[in-house]
Amino acid sequence: MSPRRTETGGRIDRLRTIRFTFDGAPYTGHAGDTLASALLANGVTLFGRSFKYHRPRGLLAAGVEEPNALVTVLRGEVREPNIAATMVEIYDGLVAVSQNRTPSLAWDIGALNQLGGKILSAGFYYKTFMGPVIGPLKGTRFWMFCEHFIRRAAGLGKAGTARDPARYERMNAFCDVLVVGSGPAGLMAAKAAADQGARVILADLEAHFGGSANWSGETIDGMSAADWAQRTVAQLGGNDNVRLLPRTTVWGYYDGNTLAALERVTDHKEVAAKGEPRQRYWAIRAGTVVLATGSFERPLVFPGNDRPGVMLAHAAERYAVEYGVLSGQRIALFTNNDSAYRSAVALKKAGAAIVAIIDVRGDVSNEMRRLASDAEAELLAGHAVVATEGGKALTGLKVQRFDAMSGALSGDERSIHADSLLMSGGWSPTIHLASQAGAKAEWDPARQAFLPPKPTQRWIGAGAFTGSFSTAEAIAEGRAAGLQAAGGAASSAPLPVVEAAPGNPDPAPVFEIKAKGKSFVDFQHDVTAEDVRLAHREGFVSVEHLKRYTTLGMATDQGKNSNVPGLAIMAEALGKPIPEVGTTRFRPPYTAVSIGSLAAERFGDLKPERLTPMHDWHLANGARMYSAGLWYRPMIYGLAGETVEQAYVREARATRESAGIVDVSTLGKIAVQGPDAAEFLDRVYTNMFSTLAVGKARYGLMLREDGLAFDDGTTWRLGEQEFLMTTTTANAGKVMQHLEYFLDVIWPELKVTVTSVTDEWAGAAIGGPNARAILASCVTGTAVDNAALPFMGIVHGRIAGVPVMICRLSFSGEMAFEVYSGAGYGTHVWEALIEAGKPFGLVTYGLEALGTMRIEKGHVTGAEIDGRTTARDLHLDWMLSKKKPFIGSAMMDREGLIAPDRLELVGLVALDNRPLNGGGHIVEELDEANPHDSLGHITACCYSPALGKYIALALVKGGKARHGTRAFVSDPLRNRFGPVEIVSNHFYDPDGSRMHG
Repeated sequence: MSPRRTETGGRIDRLRTIRFTFDGAPYTGHAGDTLASALLANGVTLFGRSFKYHRPRGLLAAGVEEPNALVTVLRGEVREPNIAATMVEIYDGLVAVSQNRTPSLAWDIGALNQLGGKILSAGFYYKTFMGPVIGPLKGTRFWMFCEHFIRRAAGLGKAGTARDPARYERMNAFCDVLVVGSGPAGLMAAKAAADQGARVILADLEAHFGGSANWSGETIDGMSAADWAQRTVAQLGGNDNVRLLPRTTVWGYYDGNTLAALERVTDHKEVAAKGEPRQRYWAIRAGTVVLATGSFERPLVFPGNDRPGVMLAHAAERYAVEYGVLSGQRIALFTNNDSAYRSAVALKKAGAAIVAIIDVRGDVSNEMRRLASDAEAELLAGHAVVATEGGKALTGLKVQRFDAMSGALSGDERSIHADSLLMSGGWSPTIHLASQAGAKAEWDPARQAFLPPKPTQRWIGAGAFTGSFSTAEAIAEGRAAGLQAAGGAASSAPLPVVEAAPGNPDPAPVFEIKAKGKSFVDFQHDVTAEDVRLAHREGFVSVEHLKRYTTLGMATDQGKNSNVPGLAIMAEALGKPIPEVGTTRFRPPYTAVSIGSLAAERFGDLKPERLTPMHDWHLANGARMYSAGLWYRPMIYGLAGETVEQAYVREARATRESAGIVDVSTLGKIAVQGPDAAEFLDRVYTNMFSTLAVGKARYGLMLREDGLAFDDGTTWRLGEQEFLMTTTTANAGKVMQHLEYFLDVIWPELKVTVTSVTDEWAGAAIGGPNARAILASCVTGTAVDNAALPFMGIVHGRIAGVPVMICRLSFSGEMAFEVYSGAGYGTHVWEALIEAGKPFGLVTYGLEALGTMRIEKGHVTGAEIDGRTTARDLHLDWMLSKKKPFIGSAMMDREGLIAPDRLELVGLVALDNRPLNGGGHIVEELDEANPHDSLGHITACCYSPALGKYIALALVKGGKARHGTRAFVSDPLRNRFGPVEIVSNHFYDPDGSRMHG
């Protein structure tokens, strides 16, 4: 028998022995134990070291709110830090290690920090490390010298670097009612909703449903609360409309009643079954949410309250009743409310010796005095604990008379021998999810706690979450909530009969016993009561500033233990009531969430391999591929020994001298059809499309609603009510969403359908002086001369027997044609065009040559349409129609969007004939040691075979007015500095004579 294991009781399976290690030492426990309960049963009191002072710390809680006992779990080379030992279910072969200590937990050199005194008070690093360095490093900032050491000392657990071999899943779920929490209130809510036929999901972060009913000692309908809970869970599990999710933490509440949850599927298993993931991320969209998340017991603030052996009273009760483990042999309790008395009786029944109950209240009720007598405990009413004794384990405590009204101590100190001190400072409803849903919590002076806010989304509260701490009230609220959530009528069926434990959990308003020694408010971050007062003295009076200056309630704690005591101390310092001081808002995640679960199946190279119909041909013919957006496209078709620059220069030069062909299948293609299609396009584009003739195409520009440029492309009119819109490759999806939004939400009256047809078409663009001749030699069914196919004209014909649609338009600045065929015939048509081009020296070219020719011509792409530029910035203001409104027209003339010093599109020529880099800054005066005063930046650059120079497009302040002037490129990250000339962005064929033929 383990030193603290009770002879009977608990939910553990005493016939199954589990072997595990902690800090390399072997231990045993039983099936059903957590790492915390198993170590406690083995007499372990030291679980961790505190964040700042490295003080020894033991267990404080029994659940997710545990701030001290954070461990790292090892599975082979994979390490997962900062897991509460209270939430780790033991299994054979479990390996766990403590954190934040060197060289060991028992002997930690970091404990020397305790000698730092007030130097290590709140905000010490802001004040200590800002001065100048003296001595050999004189002239450097002290922070720069110390930062390396501070960052090494910061944090709790150490993240691993080994690849995680575990599998994670992502699930989407829809339900009528999501119930969060499975105590009596949650179980009744789930049952009531399920009985109405609603689709119900019941989620609880524990391994077993039932919540506090598992260890409350109360009876419900004549049976133990635990048996009643098991019966109700069995009834729920038998319904097809109910999904039960144990070991599932609902950690985020988002807009639209969407909640995020993490299910720990196999964390408690030595070996996962075939196909089982380690964890499962749930995105749950609920009609209504019932929040039955219960409450947390609060610690009391007094000197030495962090010593190993000091624990929350309800946690000790849970260890005894649920796990069959006593927190100590001689137990004392320190309280300001009645709930600790019930814990004392439960612990006495489990076999513990209760030596004393210290109550700050002088007027303890007769009922509580009777419970103290039943626990065979000495009752010290009107007393407080003023100190604890011991090193890495509690050996005793000191008490003194206390006046709860004035907070004054009096009389002599008295010593009590105990190896476990249990404290209860009242209860805080677990309102984190309600706070995330978007409203401010409300203070309840009777309960000395923040209650949930008024709902701003579709949620209903029940049980201790709302401040209803009695089981009977929780059951009644739960059923009412479940019926309301399911849309059912009030039930006339009798509620379960509860034989409740006596007592009132509402606490006396006492939050700090002011005596000599450190009194901790936030155990995880070593925030003391004096730190809170120091923050007040230094002007951090906002609760949000208090939190950030002292780190109160941050990290995995998220205010579960520390918020209310810390705010009460701040309120006292300010001389204001707690409601005026307020509380910080809680934000996701409610508890730590593994990065693996967030990524789920989306790991490694997450880009889908979206391939054009000619992809295999490209690979077979020497193309070097790279990803462009979601697509894989040829970068170059390199010859042996060629560099990338040499290849694209050769391809671009050959295209301009004769002809070249490029795969443009990736361009977004959207069919816009319907009686109002032309009107719709007039509203979407800045220029007119209703006047476009059938069989013609037009270049168009779209703005966002805020007046900034969104996307450009050509749209082809194939019939009176039928258009084919093309978009940039990168923005195809965004444009489709944009169109659908305006049709569905803004203009539902328009009779228009939009359909993405990108994958339906294969596209090839053939351009250059001989492009027309090549087409004429292989196209049948139509002429392609200037009369039949003028600029922006469209014809239909056949190539190698395949129907094709041809539009004469250019992105390269040369006479060019885009040839579209059905995707299944793409390679066939591509090869026919290449065969027809052989006598003319046709070359295939990739994106690098395509980009080079578009830079030479001055065309814009996503590098320039970057979400910050306007049509005027890009010299496209000629496309802004004055005859009609369009998306963005109401906002495009805002003062900031027409300011004279905006960044405008220009061209750059490198005067030192060296390569330029995208992102490099343009400056008027070159200062390599201290780059400053940027005029703008380079968006795209290349070597121009047409000009024989390195050129670039850039966005520069007052760009057009600077044509013909000189400036400098300043690129300190790549050590590129040098002179440039600012010119027009139209480097090549500015009058369009080559393009128009």
